[in-house]
Amino acid sequence: MIVSDAFRGKRYAVLGLARSGLATVRALAASGAQMTAWDSNPDAIEELRLSRAQSRDVDAYQRVSTSLDTNGVLDFQDPLEIDLAGFDGVVVSPGVPLNRHPIAKRAADAGVPVIGDIELFAQARASLPPHKVVGITGTNGKSTTTALIHHIVKAAGIPTTLGGNIGLPILGQDPLAAGGIYVLELSSYQIDLTFSLDCDVAVLLNITPDHLDRYDGFAGYAGSKMRLFEMQSSNHFAILGFDDPEVRSRSALPLWFNRGEKLVLSTIDEITDQSAWPTLQGPHNAQNAAVAIAVTRALDIDDAMIFAALKTYPGLPHRMEIVLERGGVLFVNDSKATNPTSTAPALAAYPKIHWILGGQAKTNDLDACAPHFDHVVAAYTIGDSAQMFADLLAPHMVVSNCGDLKTAVGVAAEAARSGETVLLSPACASFDQFRDFEARGDAFRVAVEALG
Repeated sequence: MIVSDAFRGKRYAVLGLARSGLATVRALAASGAQMTAWDSNPDAIEELRLSRAQSRDVDAYQRVSTSLDTNGVLDFQDPLEIDLAGFDGVVVSPGVPLNRHPIAKRAADAGVPVIGDIELFAQARASLPPHKVVGITGTNGKSTTTALIHHIVKAAGIPTTLGGNIGLPILGQDPLAAGGIYVLELSSYQIDLTFSLDCDVAVLLNITPDHLDRYDGFAGYAGSKMRLFEMQSSNHFAILGFDDPEVRSRSALPLWFNRGEKLVLSTIDEITDQSAWPTLQGPHNAQNAAVAIAVTRALDIDDAMIFAALKTYPGLPHRMEIVLERGGVLFVNDSKATNPTSTAPALAAYPKIHWILGGQAKTNDLDACAPHFDHVVAAYTIGDSAQMFADLLAPHMVVSNCGDLKTAVGVAAEAARSGETVLLSPACASFDQFRDFEARGDAFRVAVEALG
C-alpha cells in the first residue's frame, strides 16, 4: 500500500467502505492519520472492524491492525452526524453524487474539502520514489486505452501499475520503484474529487453526453473532464483525441496556449493497418491505439517497442470479450458498454446480432447505435429501461422484453442460428440489477455456460 508522511497526524472522515474506501482507510491508518469511517451498509462496517490489513511492512501492518481493532486511530461515526470542524478532508467514493448528497453541503459549511483517493495519491506523490503519472479521461475508450498504455509501458521494461477507475485502488498498491509510471483511468467523478493531480501526461479521448444526472447539463460534464488539464503544469504533455468533434472544438481554448510541442493532437491518420493487432480491431480501437502511441512516445518509448506491444495486447474482460462459441453461435460479453456511444462499435463489428441491452439508462435514445440497426437480427431488453428501449426499437427490429439477463440469454440463444452472434452490449449502467458492469458480465458468462 502507499504510506506517506503527508497524512501523519491529519484527520479524515471516510464515507463509503467498498474497495477504494477500504484501501483508503488502510493507507491512511498506516500513514499515521486519524479517521472516522462510515458506510450505509452495516455489514461493511463490521467487515472493517474484523479485518486484518495486508502489508509487507511489519510496522505498518501493526499500526493498521491496531487501528482496525480499536477506536484509537479509527472510529465509526456517520460524518453527517458529527462536527466536521478541524477535519482535513472528507474522503468519499466517486459513486457519491455530490450534487445531491448532503455530505457536500455539510463539509462546505465546516470548511472541509470533499476529496477522493486520487487526491490523496496526488498529495502522497512527493514522498514516493521519482515517477511519472499518466491520466486518461474521456467518455468512451478509457479502459482500453489505459490498459493498452500500461501494456506498452510494461513491455518496455518500465515499472508500472494501473489504477483509478480500473484495476485495484491506487492507495492499496505498492509504490513503484524509481522511474516507474502510474497509469490512471480517471472518470469525471474522480476528477471532481481531485484538486492537485499534476499529470506528466494527461489524455482527453472524447466527450459525449453521459452522467448528466450529476452535472448541470453537458457543459458541466465536459467542464469536469477539462479540469484534468487545468490542474496540470503547462510543461507537461496534453494529448487530445482530435478525431472527436467535441474535443476538437475545445482544442483552441486558452488552456492550451504556450504548450508548444507538449500539446499533441492525436488522429487515426497514421493507423493504416490494424491486421496485426487482433484485439484492437475497428475504428474506435484505431483511435485508442493512436492515443496510446502518442502517450508512449511522450514517455520516450521507441516505436519498435510500441508497435511490437500492440501485437500482444490481450484485450479487456467485459469489452467485446468472446465468451464461447456454441453450435456456430458466438457469445460476446460487452458489459462495459454503459452508454449507446460505447455500444455502437460492438454493433458495427458483427453482421448478424442478437442484441441484449438495457439497465439503468443514461439517455432516453439509442441514436448512436442507429447506423448499425441493420446488423441486428433481434433485440432482447432487460432492466429498468427494458420497456423504453423495446418501444424505441420495435419499429426497426424484432424485440423481446425479457426483464432480466438470464431470461434474455436463454431466449436469444434459442433464436440464434449458426453464424450469428449473441451480444451483451447494454448501452446502460448496471446498477439497477447488478453491483457493477463486471458483475453483469460475469452473470452473462454464467448464463451462457449454463446453456450446456
